[in-house]
Amino acid sequence: MRGKIVKGIAGFYYVHVEDGGAEGAKAGVYECKAKGVFRKDNRKPLVGDDVELEVLDGEKLLGSIVELLPRHSELVRPAVANVSQALVIFSIVKPSPNFNLLDRFLIMMGQQHVPCVICFNKKDIDGDNEGEGYRQIYESCGYRVINVSAAKNQGIDELRETLMGRTTAVAGPSGVGKSSVVNCLQSEVVMETGQISAKIQRGKHTTRHSELIAMGKGTYILDTPGFSSLGLFCLEKEDLAEYYPEFAAFEKYCRFGGCAHLSEPVCGVKDAVAEGKISKMRYENYCLLYRELKDTKRY
Repeated sequence: MRGKIVKGIAGFYYVHVEDGGAEGAKAGVYECKAKGVFRKDNRKPLVGDDVELEVLDGEKLLGSIVELLPRHSELVRPAVANVSQALVIFSIVKPSPNFNLLDRFLIMMGQQHVPCVICFNKKDIDGDNEGEGYRQIYESCGYRVINVSAAKNQGIDELRETLMGRTTAVAGPSGVGKSSVVNCLQSEVVMETGQISAKIQRGKHTTRHSELIAMGKGTYILDTPGFSSLGLFCLEKEDLAEYYPEFAAFEKYCRFGGCAHLSEPVCGVKDAVAEGKISKMRYENYCLLYRELKDTKRY
């Protein structure tokens, strides 16, 4: 049978099978070990891998992974295979968004060629409608932005629609309501994730380990551990502007090729910031990250 690894802990892999196979094997989450041949070939199964498994006990949902199917993508952080997109969740207020952290996440996903959807939560307590301004800033950079309220179940249907048929990594710092949003998205879950929890004796929504949650046919969300800081890995300062797509249209007005958009005398990007065509906040984050990369010693 074919299935997808939804969790891996201490050498055990939990494989979600959507459709039962031959000989009466049923759909569900199978507890599996991987064959030793993978270790010999230096291949390690990852959460998100599509696999072939042999059923050892159909009633107890026990199996053995006999083959790893080809991956179409592999993330470094978090270590997961076959992710189609990332969903990053921040709150509009309480706490206010840390845009430097948001931009770092967008850059990190960009480095791994994973498209991002941005979700701003807590629109129900956004008295000054700040979320609309945040949406406009990031939509002008080419990102899909959805403002929601997990508490009032507002915008959740639109958000769920963006996930259908995809495997989506969900991330966000603590305090922004990420767990509440994930819970809302699971309100119509097909697979009962408690099947896994009963076997490994952990809470349903623990995020100490990356875990895929099945939401429907071919649709999974990866609930990843929260983050409070992100380093930029393997990135040269000269390449940073590539991850600010809104700069591209104005770089042709820079006097110098390879303009860093910092202290150069004639800079199309700086002019666009002054004219309000590029977000000042985004530009200031760019400057901070550029200097951080410049000051980073490489060992």
